[in-house]
Amino acid sequence: MSDNEKSASPHVSVVITCYNYGRYLTGALESVFAQTFTDFEVIVVDDGSTDDTPAIMAKYAERPYLLYIRQDNGGQAKAKNTGFRNARGKYIGFLDADDLWEKDKLEKQLKLFSSDSIGVVYTRPRYIDGDGRDLDFKLTGEYLKPQRGRVTNFLFMDNFIPFSSALVRRDCLERFGAFDETLKMGIDWDLWLRISTVYQFDFVDEPLLIYRMGHADQMSKNAEERQRSSDKIMRRFEKRFPEYISHGVLRRALSYTSMNRGYYHSSRSLRTALRFYWRAFVQWPFSVKPMVGALRAIGKRALDS
Repeated sequence: MSDNEKSASPHVSVVITCYNYGRYLTGALESVFAQTFTDFEVIVVDDGSTDDTPAIMAKYAERPYLLYIRQDNGGQAKAKNTGFRNARGKYIGFLDADDLWEKDKLEKQLKLFSSDSIGVVYTRPRYIDGDGRDLDFKLTGEYLKPQRGRVTNFLFMDNFIPFSSALVRRDCLERFGAFDETLKMGIDWDLWLRISTVYQFDFVDEPLLIYRMGHADQMSKNAEERQRSSDKIMRRFEKRFPEYISHGVLRRALSYTSMNRGYYHSSRSLRTALRFYWRAFVQWPFSVKPMVGALRAIGKRALDS
């Protein structure tokens, strides 16, 4: 389908948010323009970049079905909400400016929206470094295996949905209010949890997202802020949707979270690490993992001293 043949209201809206990612933006855009499914529009939201993002976007000024919005820096949630408010598509695909898509991503995802009960379709990722080189990396966390159907209990344990891979039914965002601008991190996890209370999820079991990791300014490296946001998301979801999380799932999730924090602090503060491992054991005493983690932390400290 050529640009001239596209409908007045494109089937898919692709929202790309960018803050000082000008060096990657062309790659992200071209990966969208190369899609085999072509009935889409692109909305680029520049969240107050101070690099060459405006100059890069000027090269696309004549491109149809491309809207460039420049706003004062307000954070990722505000930028993504700006994109959504300006989107016209039945489905919304979000792409961070440092990531890329395989050319058949949209085509394969749209085939899975066979029922109105499906709200989100995502894909597996593959990984590249800041310079675009392939990385031999896989997420192997206990609760990071992709899930489909009613996913709330799985999702409450951990966010297994790569954000830039997600294609979302517009109705979901209208119903649940898109992204929470009071959160600094974890905005996608918070949204997926809310959507999961009503809609089913599905995934394409292929690495159709090319996820760039490891570059110096990547937000996901801020582990302590992520932990604070995670606590807020879990507490609020438990309070708002108590009927969707069983007591056992809640206890295991809290234990799992404490385990992760014990591991994070094991190379920083043994005392803090042991406090989290103990908390993990108290929250779910049916697992030996907290004690194993604590012993490993103690052993590592002994070897390092």
